[in-house]
Amino acid sequence: MAYLVALLMFVASLCHAQTAPVQRLRIVGGLAGVTQYTGQEEQFWTRDLAALSGGRYTASIVPFDRAGVPGQEMLSLMQLGVVPFGTALLSQVSTQFPELGAPDMAGLNPDIATLRRVVGAFRPYLTHALRERYDVELLAVYIYPAQEVFCNRPMQQLGDLAGRRTRVSSSTQADFVTALGGTPVYTEFSQIMANMKSGNTDCVITGTMSGHTLGLHAVTSALYAMPLNWGVAVFAANRESLNALPPELQALLRKELPRLEAAVWAQSERDTEEGIACNTGTAGCSKALKGRMVAVRPSPQDQARRREILATRVLPGWVQRCGPVCATTWNQTVAPVVGIQARATAP
Repeated sequence: MAYLVALLMFVASLCHAQTAPVQRLRIVGGLAGVTQYTGQEEQFWTRDLAALSGGRYTASIVPFDRAGVPGQEMLSLMQLGVVPFGTALLSQVSTQFPELGAPDMAGLNPDIATLRRVVGAFRPYLTHALRERYDVELLAVYIYPAQEVFCNRPMQQLGDLAGRRTRVSSSTQADFVTALGGTPVYTEFSQIMANMKSGNTDCVITGTMSGHTLGLHAVTSALYAMPLNWGVAVFAANRESLNALPPELQALLRKELPRLEAAVWAQSERDTEEGIACNTGTAGCSKALKGRMVAVRPSPQDQARRREILATRVLPGWVQRCGPVCATTWNQTVAPVVGIQARATAP
């Protein structure tokens, strides 16, 4: 009899395990089509999460630019809980919350080593601001490949942007292009190719591999390989939604998401150089389609000009939009890394 009771209890436990509901998260991810989404975010949420949790948890994910979610509204929607877990590009949400654009200003991070130091210095403030002001919990910081300049005419130096209509995705990119005598044209990522083909723009600032994925190598001829931005994004959660998760799932996410973050950064670093190789058709490109663009590396003179534009145009413009408190925040976080102080009142 004891054996029979034990057997029945074992069978009952199996049945419970098989019928226990699987918790499914709803995730709004990053840009569609790029490897940071297809190779990292989508893989983690649709496959890895289930494997890591023994099948107890899974997720569905949709890229924000195909979810009908305005990028500028992402933080507000997470604050309201409409999007419980979402990825927000800082360059987009900074139109409403300019202080959050500090670590990815145009001209700030000429290489990924500088970017790592800047993000590391700003991250404690970012975490606190999201939590205390917006009731949103920062879970990861992602980046895209370096945002560089594609043009349909030869380009040898920054000054060649003078007189050209250039696609931008942020206010600081617009300030940078304007400082060079160019005309900034705000364009969503999904509309870049249409604008280039229509002749509405002469140049495009976007990721090196992202641009290749779009097909920019077919409609442009020059790639100026100076990183102007890196497309820094935050993956965050509405705090109420996060706290409502089972403690074991919260612990799992806090353990695994830093690994996903590291994988995204490594992917973006690889894609930056491979994007240049694929657009120019040189060795190091694993893609089937290769372009014939001419890539130009920035000169020391242009690196000095980049820094000068950051200090005299981009940073003051940001402070003017953001206010004196933001100048103080910059001086306490990013300034010690890059050696450029912000004035409390922009000229």
